[in-house]
Amino acid sequence: MPEEFSERRRATAWLRHTAGPSFEDRAEGPAEEHLDDDLGPGHPALGPGRLYRRVSGVDRHAREVTPQELDTLGDPMATLFFRRNAFPMSVQELLDGLPAAPDQPKVYLVSEAGTIPPDAAPHLRRDIRFAITYAVQGNEADLLISTGANSDPRTTFLQVASWDEHNEVFNYYMRVTPSWVWTGSSWDALAAPSRGKGCFDSHINGSVVMKELKQPWLNWQSQSAAVQLAADDPLREDPLYRRVIGAENLESTVRSQINRWTRGRLRAVTDGGTVQHPDHLLRQLFTTTTINLTSTATQSAAVRPDDDPLHLPMGFWLNNDALLDDLELEVDAAVPAAPAALYTDGLDRFGFRLEEKASGFSRPGDTFFAFVVPEAALEDNAVIRALWQQGLITPKFAAAALMVDFPNPVFSADRARLMRYVPTGATAATGLGDLIAERIVAAAGQLPADSPEGQFAAHWSRPEGTWRADFAQRLTAYLEHVQQRITTADGFDDYVRLAESRRRQFKAMKLHEFELTLPVTNIPETAPTLRMREDATVTALTAQP
Repeated sequence: MPEEFSERRRATAWLRHTAGPSFEDRAEGPAEEHLDDDLGPGHPALGPGRLYRRVSGVDRHAREVTPQELDTLGDPMATLFFRRNAFPMSVQELLDGLPAAPDQPKVYLVSEAGTIPPDAAPHLRRDIRFAITYAVQGNEADLLISTGANSDPRTTFLQVASWDEHNEVFNYYMRVTPSWVWTGSSWDALAAPSRGKGCFDSHINGSVVMKELKQPWLNWQSQSAAVQLAADDPLREDPLYRRVIGAENLESTVRSQINRWTRGRLRAVTDGGTVQHPDHLLRQLFTTTTINLTSTATQSAAVRPDDDPLHLPMGFWLNNDALLDDLELEVDAAVPAAPAALYTDGLDRFGFRLEEKASGFSRPGDTFFAFVVPEAALEDNAVIRALWQQGLITPKFAAAALMVDFPNPVFSADRARLMRYVPTGATAATGLGDLIAERIVAAAGQLPADSPEGQFAAHWSRPEGTWRADFAQRLTAYLEHVQQRITTADGFDDYVRLAESRRRQFKAMKLHEFELTLPVTNIPETAPTLRMREDATVTALTAQP
């Protein structure tokens, strides 16, 4: 596989390649690239100065966008470039073609190898990328650009999520030299034929993605850490690099963009008083459609056995963003903290290391920040919050669902089982939550009390005046149990195994693109999938009937 394409594939899930040269390594002649693995021969040549359409799962081959189709695209890429027959081939050409705006663009830097000193691993591929936002009108970003930073800007990947204010969607584009390709809109992420395919294997719900959303903003240049460059790295002279600011600023932008699409989406699917595809919304309550990554804010290499206890991420124990922040359950317990000596001993006992097989790189120890784990994603929580804010469900319904198997905030088979009670066709918006609750409670009457249905029914039966306090009391007791167990060697080791089990589930997702994102341990890949129980013990996951 050519180096240029290998970098792009490792930097993005938007393309797959079967055979032959990469898109941009032909010196002359028309490009004849395949835009997905399942394509056979016969793909049309991509001519210069044209916009093509290729929605994975819908379009077998790329085809030129018609003038009528172009007129329906109301985002800045369409209106400022393609309708004017402008097709920038590099990120700088793209930025030069935008109208001047105050304090624009905003430039960010990310690399999974960024905190590894260059002189300590001279042969390690660093895969540094720029993330660039641009507010064409007003204060909100309209363009979100992703491109390689440490390779030729005309041959590295160049992708854009462009907000269409009129249609309230993101349109997704990629440059495929000598052309551009429209790969779909936010709605295509939700449609069955294209869901999880092409660019929507990472933009799974149609919104923009920043996996490492919270402090310490893993792998990003930020106030917590810097992407390290060699003294003679030519990137230092790049004008974009000189504009780089911390990812703490990008966090607020991404949060705003996710909420922007969520608002537009809810308006569209509830138009006329009915909900189109309630299952598309409720799966973000009952299942893990995507994840964010979280960690401690402590640098792993700095932890010493006699240090103060290490507070592990709250998102590892429960969906704190939804339960504690959004639903405001008042929990009277601290974030569980492990003795530092158990953490440092565990690094050796479990063989923690960073490893990239593609380059042969291996180094003992954890990721730069200690204890990286998946947590419930902002994308999912934003939809949950919007559902009860707009009256489709109540806060009590959301809490009753989230309290089912709450010690497993991600990848919960118990909560996922409740999806079978969610309507799949158009349903009246008024009383949607009550309808689903009635179905679950009716089923619970024929099932054990500890079944997912039985758990939900018990939660739903709590009095209106006490359910918040009841749930908060259970969460408090659970966190106290965790704190007791985490101070013991057996308990801490259980939590290391649980963390690795969830990392393994994340690695099975297409959102996992880089080997250095997560540590490697000596826990076998064939080890059973684990789950946490409310008494803070860990057990193997058993199949649900």
